[in-house]
Formats: sequence, structure tokens, C-alpha cells
Amino acid sequence: MRIKYSVQRHKRKKRIFKQTKGNYSNKRNRLRQAIQQLDKSLTTAYIHRKDKKSDMRRLWISRVNAASVEEGMSYSKFINGIKKADIRLNRKMLSEIAIKDPQSFKQLIMLSKTALK
Repeated sequence: MRIKYSVQRHKRKKRIFKQTKGNYSNKRNRLRQAIQQLDKSLTTAYIHRKDKKSDMRRLWISRVNAASVEEGMSYSKFINGIKKADIRLNRKMLSEIAIKDPQSFKQLIMLSKTALK
């Protein structure tokens, strides 16, 4: 008796089509095109997971910059003063403080200014 792969083939195709659901045109329901699109999608998803980290850091920096300029201090001087004052807050936390608690951020600005003098 010969071995047939119909069950495995069906499971494989079903898995691929499930992953390519929502793609445009034949890229969701033709096997060869679906496989090609799936490879490309998974590759770009991997790359963009890495890029997301630098994108978020860039966002935090721009938020802190906007808040510090509003208080009359440049971003670079503010960060330099924070480091000299030995305040160990990362950019994410500084961004959150700038958005949610402006009074605390003003105090950080004052601490930064005093550390620079």
C-alpha cells in the first residue's frame, strides 16, 4: 500500500491560508502566491519588530524635547543636567512624566539647571 500525503498536505495548506487571510487578491487563496507572500510578510514583521524599538525611542526623545523647550531648556542640556544630577530615569519615563505630570517635569528641569551650574 502506498503512502498518501493528503492529510498533511491539507493541514499545511490550511495553515498557510489561515496566515495569509486578509491579503490582497490571489495572495490569500493560491498556494504558491500565498507561500511567497507569507515569507515576505514574516520577514518584514521580524525586521519591523526590531525597528519598533528605535521608533519608540525617537518618539520619547521628541516628547521630552518638546516639554523641555517649553520650559526654556534644550533637550541636550536637559539630559546632560539630568546625568550630572545623577537622576537615573530613562527616556520613556521622562516622556511619561512630561505628559502626565508637568509639575514633576518642571522640578526635573530645575534640578537639571542647578546641576549644570
